[in-house]
Amino acid sequence: MRFSDAIVEEIAPLDTPLHVHEREDEVFYVLEGHHVVEVGDTAFRLGPGDLAFGPRGVPHAQRRVVPRTGRLLTMFSPAGFEGFFRELAEAERAGTIGPGAYAEASKRYGLTWLR
Repeated sequence: MRFSDAIVEEIAPLDTPLHVHEREDEVFYVLEGHHVVEVGDTAFRLGPGDLAFGPRGVPHAQRRVVPRTGRLLTMFSPAGFEGFFRELAEAERAGTIGPGAYAEASKRYGLTWLR
């Protein structure tokens, strides 16, 4: 079975620095808290019920107004990028999480970090 989109719920997550997806569009939908999402040259301050769209190939980032608070849904289209999070979770469980794990997963999933 192949899915066309994927949704990941982020609970008390870390901020995500500026990056670009090679293959996926990304949508941020705020469930709780206040977040700032940068897409290209525009910063959007979002609260519950708001969303922002980060098209593939366009630099984007997101951060919490109050660090490590809030919840949001991150949707990817097409599906597949959720494997990035699975790989990093496995590396954390195995005790191998670090810059190398992030670099390898980023390369595999077409993710380029800009800061």
